[in-house]
Amino acid sequence: MFADLFPSRTLTWYLARLFITRILGVLVLLVLVLQMLDLLSESGDILAVPGNGEAQLWYYISLRTPQLIARFLPYSVLLATLFTFWPLNQNSEVIAMRAAGLSAHQVLAPLLLTAAAVSLVSFAFNETVVARATGTLKVWNELRYYPIPKETGTRSNVYLRDGPNILVARTVSGSGAATLMEDVTFYRRDGAGIVLEQVRSPRATFAEGGWKLQSPRAFTVASTSTQPQADRVVAQSITPAQVAISRVDPDGENIVSLSHKISALRAAGRRTDELDGKWWHKFSGPLSALLMPLLGSVAAFGLARSGQLLVRAVVGMALGFAYFVVDNAALAMGNFGGYPPLIAAWAPFLLFALVGETVLVRTEE
Repeated sequence: MFADLFPSRTLTWYLARLFITRILGVLVLLVLVLQMLDLLSESGDILAVPGNGEAQLWYYISLRTPQLIARFLPYSVLLATLFTFWPLNQNSEVIAMRAAGLSAHQVLAPLLLTAAAVSLVSFAFNETVVARATGTLKVWNELRYYPIPKETGTRSNVYLRDGPNILVARTVSGSGAATLMEDVTFYRRDGAGIVLEQVRSPRATFAEGGWKLQSPRAFTVASTSTQPQADRVVAQSITPAQVAISRVDPDGENIVSLSHKISALRAAGRRTDELDGKWWHKFSGPLSALLMPLLGSVAAFGLARSGQLLVRAVVGMALGFAYFVVDNAALAMGNFGGYPPLIAAWAPFLLFALVGETVLVRTEE
């Protein structure tokens, strides 16, 4: 019964080969063009840092390219669908397949199978390569392309509340009692939120039940004077566990690590709707490649000589791009609590799957 869903082995391989070569061609072209444009905009900032050179430019490319591949792979599948079906329809190959007794779904089946394989590869690529590259690039970008500390798990621009006071660290690395903060600023404020004192320190470590500032310099607002101080312990209500969950970047975490951090945030009584939506989207996002052949298939059917082939291609492209707009809007609504996370992540996929199937059935079946 499963074999009946596909045309002959020769035709299945022919359509799948056409489709995958066009996916790769469109993806390579998009990534090359976008990477060059992106590098032109960022190379000045990278090279402005003393000591940065060609090696840092190649390092930036190695981190940015996986992001571009993950982001534009679904678009590549959509465009490849149109580039595959357009010549097949123009050369009456689709008409020959239909005349041989194949249904529209059988014509589309090899492309759906190929898109399913692309979705699986995309999911594995996102979890093993893209998440790590995204996390590293965000830290490097927030450090203004200065060298990233050698320690693993480095995070940047971490803000923590200690009652009315605020503790800010440019970078945080390590975990537990070995947590190290660098380029630290502590703002001592009154109950109304007015800053009374600003203390800067090159680093802080967890000691004596708080965060010990090393070689701090304090600026007192009342006297408008800056004075060096002895090592000082501040923010005693902030624990290393709170630092560990103070900032979670879902794009820079794989599913396993993100699950653990969501559980920790829930245990601390923190709101996790945004992270839950991103967790579910790690599954639904790669599956968008599976949806593209269905949305773009409107370009495959209909007589080329009717003059509506271009219109059909535009409709297929419009459906595909409309999916991405609705998907991003649903995630944004989920982040603000408008939708439950599960619905925000999966509703656009299911909606456009029904739309694509309806268009296919009403036009050809």
